[in-house]
This record gives sequence, structure tokens and C-alpha cells, in this order.
Amino acid sequence: MAGLTIKHLYKRYDNDGKKKKGAKLNDYAVNDLNLECEQGEFIALLGPSGCGKTTTLRMTAGLETITKGEIYIGDTLVNNLHPKDRHIGLAFEDYAMYPPLTVYDNIAFNLKAKGVDKAEIDKRVREIAPLMQCDDLLDKMPVKLSGGQKQRVNIARAIIRRPELLLMDEPLSHLDGKARQAMRTEIKRLINEIKCTTIYVTHDQLEAMSLADKIAIINFGVLQQFGTPAEVYDDPVNEFVASFIGEPPMNILETTIVGEGEKFFFTFEGSGLKIAVPKRYNNVVSNGFKCKMGVRPMDVLIGGPDSAGTSEKVATFENLGDERHIGIHVGDTLLMLITDDETRYKAGDIIKLEVRGEKTHLFDLETGNRIREK
Repeated sequence: MAGLTIKHLYKRYDNDGKKKKGAKLNDYAVNDLNLECEQGEFIALLGPSGCGKTTTLRMTAGLETITKGEIYIGDTLVNNLHPKDRHIGLAFEDYAMYPPLTVYDNIAFNLKAKGVDKAEIDKRVREIAPLMQCDDLLDKMPVKLSGGQKQRVNIARAIIRRPELLLMDEPLSHLDGKARQAMRTEIKRLINEIKCTTIYVTHDQLEAMSLADKIAIINFGVLQQFGTPAEVYDDPVNEFVASFIGEPPMNILETTIVGEGEKFFFTFEGSGLKIAVPKRYNNVVSNGFKCKMGVRPMDVLIGGPDSAGTSEKVATFENLGDERHIGIHVGDTLLMLITDDETRYKAGDIIKLEVRGEKTHLFDLETGNRIREK
């Protein structure tokens, strides 16, 4: 087991493999990425498709050349090391199993290629197979396996090498919803048992939040925030992170601050909704100040008959069984709220809307960066 250190990592794709003069920030698939993963940590690289997360993983594995920067596995600089010498295990998005071989031989393939003794190979296969719950599949051919079973074999083949670093690239992307949930549980259990440093690429924020010790959120090749699931959820550094983490995503609305006496309120064009600005922001806002206000759907509430909240008209209603999602038009924006209230609403119904002002976030209109109290 080893840690991973990435220092000022860049990746640029050119036809001639050379950096062109006048290259701009968005010309890089990965742009000045710095990351520190300690021994035994589970790190998720999270971001939309094309953001650079898989490219980062492939450079770590030695499958992509590095334009600039340094990658260390433990204390070893691996920039110029062959993939086989990096002591890594790699589970691809595609299962990439060998059709003519049994599950046993697929799992054992890398060890056989290295000339490991047959008895040692058999011992390791018999140890790994139960961990991945595929010990009853060892005599089967890949064509007889389900998607979930193939992925178990794929991961078993990666960890049988006893890697110092386990790299997983979207391993659940080909599974349906129920199978994905089951495999998430299996992966969490496996990592807890083998205690292997793991880098996990995903575009699914639910996977990242449920599996990872820390999450690195990337957009356009640039690291936006690196922290625990609680940190990126409760304390997002910018609008992108705030809207990418959470399901449903955070409500983000343009607002004008209005001062009334010693208090300030968020107001919204085309709506009568008013929300008290938390006192901690009094030294960064002023009458007429414009910004974006963010609030998560679970911090928007339905008030009772005596509520002081504003009356709003229901625009959309979704009953998901254990919770209900309600949409309210605030000007041209749909504000979403989550409730466990069992009342069935329909479009046009009037509800009292309350917002936990202390749970709101402020973002700069131009940069999208978080505005923090001074």
C-alpha cells in the first residue's frame, strides 16, 4: 500500500505531441492538477464527461504520457516507469475479459504471465474470489456471466496482484440502477477489507459521496475542490461544485439584496419571495448588491397555517415514495424543495414557503466563486 502525490500535472493533446505557442488554459485536458492521497485513502475523481478525470487516471497508470508535472506512488517518481513496474491494479470501465478463458484463468492471467508459481496462484485466486463473491463462478466462461458478475471478476483480477495502488475507471457505468447500488456496497466492503489505496473515477456524485474518503471535483481539467464528502457538500468553494454535488442539485438564483432597517433580504425579480440574509453576511452585502443565492432543496420548507413565509404556487409535484419533490417558480427559475409531507399537491396549489436563511450560500455573479463573510 502506498500513497499518491500529483504535482503540477498537465496534459495537452497535439497532433505532433508538442505544446503550441500561445496555449490557453482550456487547451489542456488536465491543467496544473495537484493532489495528495495518503496511504489507505479512497479518493474519487469526480466531474462531468470530458473534464480530465480519466486522463489523470491513465497518466497515473502509465497509459498516457505526461505533458508536464510529476506523479509519485509512495516515494517513487513514476513519470517514466513502465505500467508493469508501477505496482498498480487497474479495473477498466469495460470488463475486457478473455472469452476463451474461465473465470479462474481470467483472474489468474496476470500472475501466470509473470511466471508466479502455480500453487501461489491458486492460493491467491482462492483468497480473492470469496472477497468478490465470485468463488462459485470460477469454472464458468465469461459469456455466461451477468454484467455485475463480470465486474466482480474484473476487480478481482486487479487486486490479485496485491497492488500498492488500485485504480478504478467508471467500473459501474455499464450496470443498471439496482446492480450499481449492490456493487457500490460490494466495493465499499472490499476496500475496507483489503485496505488498499484507491483512486476511483466517476461522473456519478452519488457514487463519490457514498464511497470516497475524499472527493476531487474537476471541471475543464482544473481541480475545483478537494475535500471530504461533508466538506464539498456543506462548504462548496464555487457555484460549479455547489450545483454538481447533491441530488436534486442546489437551487441557485440571481438575487438583489434589499436593506430594511438593520436587516437585509434576498429578493428575486418577478417574485414576491423574500429571504432574510444571515447576519454573518452583513459586512459583505449592501442595499442593491447583486449576486447569486444558493440553497439546497431540503433547506426549503413548507410552512404551516401560521407560517410567516410567503404564499407561492406549486408548479411541479413528484411523489417518489419516501419523499416528495415540489417545484416553485421564482421569476424564471424553478426552485425545488424536498419534503416528507404526505400531502399530494397539484400544479396551482398554494403553499407557504419558508427558507432556512442560515443555510444559504452566496456566489459572485461573474466568477461563480463563493462569497464568504469577512
